[in-house]
Amino acid sequence: MTKYKVVLFDADDTLFDFKKSETHAFMTTLTEYEDNYDENIHLKAYHRINTLIWKEFEMGEITQKDLKVERFRRLRDELGLTFSPDEFAEKYMHHLSQASFVYPEAEALMEKLQGKYKMAIITNGLTQVQKRRIRNAPFARYFQEVIISEEIGISKPNPEIFIHTLEKLDHKDTESVLMIGDSLTSDIKGGEKSGIDTCWYNPEGKENHTSINPTFEIRTLLDLLDIL
Repeated sequence: MTKYKVVLFDADDTLFDFKKSETHAFMTTLTEYEDNYDENIHLKAYHRINTLIWKEFEMGEITQKDLKVERFRRLRDELGLTFSPDEFAEKYMHHLSQASFVYPEAEALMEKLQGKYKMAIITNGLTQVQKRRIRNAPFARYFQEVIISEEIGISKPNPEIFIHTLEKLDHKDTESVLMIGDSLTSDIKGGEKSGIDTCWYNPEGKENHTSINPTFEIRTLLDLLDIL
């Protein structure tokens, strides 16, 4: 019999196809300003800038409030564009909040787990974006809690966000909790620092060159059934 009673999930790139959502939202927004949208130029530059700025956020070097706009300011300046970063950010987040693409495997997994475990989502995403996307997901009703870092002012990998989540679930035994996510530095490190077992969702089979050691590693979400 499994020792786990609570299962915590990351949202983007774990349950939700964030790359698909991001591509859709970015293209929709930029084409409102630029006639010559080129994915290999505009989207590629945005991905690089956005990845860097979220790393800065994890390190405490920038706030979520500031990064919402700063990433587009950097993009504008790098590519010599002319849009207002504040206006662009608002339009982008609106389009992103409407792009709720889930992995088919995630829906199948939730069907099998629902009713057997307490489940929650912990995301470092933005409230304006994540609330609608998660609410529109076909498996949203299976989660007892959805914890969004911007709402509570704490983000992964800070152990406090995990403690807050377990308090909301009225669950104190960390040994019976499993955290699943795709990010070693956010999901897995945060779980590790909280004394919680972790499962690294690694569909591309990336090598782990960090000192972070997940309890488990899976290639597909349905592999989780062999652990639980």
